[in-house]
Amino acid sequence: MSDNYDSIDKALNIESNTVEVKKVSTEIDSIKSKGPDIEKDYEYTRANLYSLIEKGQEAINGIMELAGEGGSPRAYEVAGQLIKSVADTTDKLIDLQKKLKDVEDQSIKTTNNVTNNAVFVGSTSELQKLLKQGFLNNKE
Repeated sequence: MSDNYDSIDKALNIESNTVEVKKVSTEIDSIKSKGPDIEKDYEYTRANLYSLIEKGQEAINGIMELAGEGGSPRAYEVAGQLIKSVADTTDKLIDLQKKLKDVEDQSIKTTNNVTNNAVFVGSTSELQKLLKQGFLNNKE
């Protein structure tokens, strides 16, 4: 292939070489290959969230009784904050499920690096002839 460019190399006083492009692929390990650690962390986090939700519900029941007996606005405010906290914790439990699913569904990511350093030295009519020849060769 370098025979085609010998006249160009000679005119420019350079030496051309062919660069091979390597296909680079990065593969992300799925949950099965990392299995025990991710599964263990998932189960631990899930158990903690369930425990927090249960304790939060017990605290809500207690503060609601206290607020009902005393009628204090502060007790009702604390009850509202506890309810919000428990609701946020249940949202975190659902987010944990989504994150686990995302880790399981990660697929192969491929990156193609193409470097084109082509320079044509010639007239436009010569370029058109080369392009036409290239298109005719590709159609066959």
